[in-house]
Amino acid sequence: MKIQRLKMFSKLFSLIVLMAFVSCENDDKKSKNNNMSVNVFLEEWSGPYGGVPAFDKMKIEDLKAAVKEGMKLNLEEIDAIVENTEAPTFENTIVAMERSGSVLDRVFAYYGILGSNMSSPEVRKIQEELAPELSEFNSKISQNKKLFQRIKAVYDNSLKTPLETDQQRVVDLTYKSFAMSGAELDLVKKKRYAAINKELSSLYTKFSNNVLHDEENYVTFLNKDQLGGLSDSFIKSAAKIASDKDHGGSYAITNTRSSMDPFLTYSTERDLRKKVWTNYYSRGDNNDTYDNKDIIAKILKLRRERVELLGYKNYAEWRLQDRMAKKPENVMNLLNVVWPAAIARVHEEVTDMQAVADSNGDKITIEPWDYRYYAEKVRIKKYDLDSEEVKQYLQLDKLREAMFYVAGRLFNFDFKPVEKGTVSVFQEDVKVWEVTDKDTGKNIGLWYLDPYARTGKRSGAWATTYRSYSAFDGKKNVLASNNSNFVKPAPGEAVLVSWDDATTFFHEFGHALHFFSSNVKYPTLNGGVRDYTEFQSQLLERWLSTDEVINQFLVHYKTGKVIPKALVAKIKKAATFNQGFATTEYLASAIMDMKLHLANPTNLDVGKFEIETLKEMHMPKELVMRHRTPQFGHVFSGEGYATAYYGYMWADVLTADASEAFRDAPGGFYDKEMADNLVKYLFAPRNSMDPVDAYRKFMGRDAKMEALMRDRGFPVPSK
Repeated sequence: MKIQRLKMFSKLFSLIVLMAFVSCENDDKKSKNNNMSVNVFLEEWSGPYGGVPAFDKMKIEDLKAAVKEGMKLNLEEIDAIVENTEAPTFENTIVAMERSGSVLDRVFAYYGILGSNMSSPEVRKIQEELAPELSEFNSKISQNKKLFQRIKAVYDNSLKTPLETDQQRVVDLTYKSFAMSGAELDLVKKKRYAAINKELSSLYTKFSNNVLHDEENYVTFLNKDQLGGLSDSFIKSAAKIASDKDHGGSYAITNTRSSMDPFLTYSTERDLRKKVWTNYYSRGDNNDTYDNKDIIAKILKLRRERVELLGYKNYAEWRLQDRMAKKPENVMNLLNVVWPAAIARVHEEVTDMQAVADSNGDKITIEPWDYRYYAEKVRIKKYDLDSEEVKQYLQLDKLREAMFYVAGRLFNFDFKPVEKGTVSVFQEDVKVWEVTDKDTGKNIGLWYLDPYARTGKRSGAWATTYRSYSAFDGKKNVLASNNSNFVKPAPGEAVLVSWDDATTFFHEFGHALHFFSSNVKYPTLNGGVRDYTEFQSQLLERWLSTDEVINQFLVHYKTGKVIPKALVAKIKKAATFNQGFATTEYLASAIMDMKLHLANPTNLDVGKFEIETLKEMHMPKELVMRHRTPQFGHVFSGEGYATAYYGYMWADVLTADASEAFRDAPGGFYDKEMADNLVKYLFAPRNSMDPVDAYRKFMGRDAKMEALMRDRGFPVPSK
């Protein structure tokens, strides 16, 4: 069984699908249940490009049976490894594990789509039913004594006689993963460890579904007299959404960031801004059936108990041992250096906003639902920069073309649209492109784009794979996707996005390029170190503001004229504008994540803890955490980002440092030598080398934090 899957279960249950699913290989085994009709989830992928998922043939009623059958077949493969009478070797143990689970991998590709992109009450019910069974299945492998003995034997032998570099990396990762999952515990502790995982899996699913419920059921409908300040394109989209929800003649503000954010930025209706803000930041915190606070308390208590079985003081200590940060104190040192500068900048921003409000005679004191609105007015006053004007040059389709251009220049990739009907999709808005090498024309994979928000789709933006690359048992082409929640435009209208949304679009495409660039032999090496995997995608954001992209792709959606140089100058001059808000709302969430997992979870009142912790941190009252605790899916829908949300900041240290190197290179951001090394050391290796070593190979040194402070316009701390 591939190691990424051991780490992915809790995240998969909860729809946080931010890393690649493990690669899918051919397997001729079929369901042995003669009473079962043909189940597409279990079938080999057929068709072009090495086989593709049959998304158009998915039947929800077949999902549960498919997952059960996939688990059954995988356990049979593990049993065969365990019962092998030959002495453990890399080939008959580690390679055999890498090869196992191909049927279940295919099932999970569908499972992720149905859970993240096309959720429904039926799917959520299945998730809740399967969560404990998947946890038990995971424990049967991760705590299999005989299996671990074989793994340990291979590991111990490799210490005496080292294997090839990539083989050694797979062995080390496999051994470490099993040890961290309780493989060395005694029978009693193993039983409790497995029981905890089972209970957690159900809690993660419940948490995620509660947030999704509140996103779907708190919609604000406006009448035509409540549209002050909103753009024509936003109004048309809101009308279309309302009509789709059987509220024709109204305008819908959905409870997602893509709808909430522009409304709070431009709406002149302060009472409605407060309502929309309250709906959004109260997800999972409405003291009803769907409230998440008690669930979080249980999760924290169970996580602490579980790591104590392994001899660790707290969850953070256990989790960070295989991350770049290594220790909780290293994380807190970074966050605590940036935090004072961030909140100091917030106070400056609020002072500027209050001055604007006072000069307008608005007779208000800045509240959280006012921050975006008045920040936009300050932006116009200070920099003569109107975000709505900038949006006229940020068309989604042109941004996609810009990303393809960057991929061509840096990675030598070419993207060609796949003719409709050639490859099945799970929703009519999904489009597919073939990715090839520009020089050889060799197929690298397919890129799926699911751009629009809709009922049943989780909020936010993410990237995932349906099949990852490996040279194991023959090379596999990559099937990768990007998923966004842009508001779908009215027919014939362009999708215009904010600069922040355009940056996020590039960011998530960076993950996809990471998938397509992979050059590893073994599936396990397609994984990643959590506080490093965001680095590559954050770095790609920087190409949005390069002259080559600006001059070719940032064109007015009506006239087709390139964005004026004067406007570009304003954008660059205002690059650090509102960094107090952006940095503080993020850092508050990252610090809260760490403090929750360092605190004693016994009788923890989650709501009270959030309030008191923010007070101790001197959190400015004019804004809130980017992800308030009851809706913090990164951390409580699974374990992918638990005590790891800091990773964005950790990765941003690398990003700021590396981007300065690109800026100063002879060829700038498109310097050929820099681009070649970018692919060679930072993208292609995936997890085949230690991230610290990879960064040193790229830069010739460790990252310098000063670049981060300069990048955000904060004072650089004296040494």
